[in-house]
Amino acid sequence: MTKAKLLALMAIMAMVLALPAMVLAQAPPRPAVFGGSATLDGVTAADGTAVTATIDGVVAATTTLSGGNYAFSIAQPPGSSYAGKEIIFKVGTGSAAQKATWTADGGDILNLTAVSGPPPATAIPVPPVASAVGPAGPAGAAGASGVAGPAGAKGDKGDAGATGNAGAAGSAGAAGIDGTAGTAGTAGAAGAAGPAGSAGSAGADGAAGKAAGGGGMLSIIALIVAVVALVAAGGGIVMGGRR
Repeated sequence: MTKAKLLALMAIMAMVLALPAMVLAQAPPRPAVFGGSATLDGVTAADGTAVTATIDGVVAATTTLSGGNYAFSIAQPPGSSYAGKEIIFKVGTGSAAQKATWTADGGDILNLTAVSGPPPATAIPVPPVASAVGPAGPAGAAGASGVAGPAGAKGDKGDAGATGNAGAAGSAGAAGIDGTAGTAGTAGAAGAAGPAGSAGSAGADGAAGKAAGGGGMLSIIALIVAVVALVAAGGGIVMGGRR
């Protein structure tokens, strides 16, 4: 291989290696994507309301609301650069208070709140004017108390508290009334006869007995005779009656 052919081959390889870098360098930057909700004059904007994004006074992207939400991508046009530029949003004819900065492959969820008409001018703060102020006056009397508000709803029942200590024992109660007497029980069976006691000693003869010892026998004999006589007399009466 000659030197000229070698140089030509090296030049072709350098071009092939440089081609991807050239293609990447010419590719446009990726767009910025924004989305979120949108309100107009304090209420959710109606479906179909236009939402626009303006850069440098030119509309860069537009879409319509659906369900109160929007979403669009803002691509950088060929030959122009949006990098670092401010994006102004509008909902219908109203200008949104929110703004953003364009960044390649950037974006955010941005909820827009718009007001009809031109955006309000930024107020310029005015420095306070010094004025002579006299000493503060005495404090006024306190105002009357306002009317008490209605009672609040009853709260939920709280948890049960811990069990308290046992109390001291109470004093003894008074004695109860005596109960009525019960009915008498049945008489018990007679017990067995006890054993006969031993015979006592003979008593002493009386004085009268000793004096009339002899007269006693005569009295007995006389009594027997009288009985016999009475029986005999009675038998005679019966027999005489029969005659």
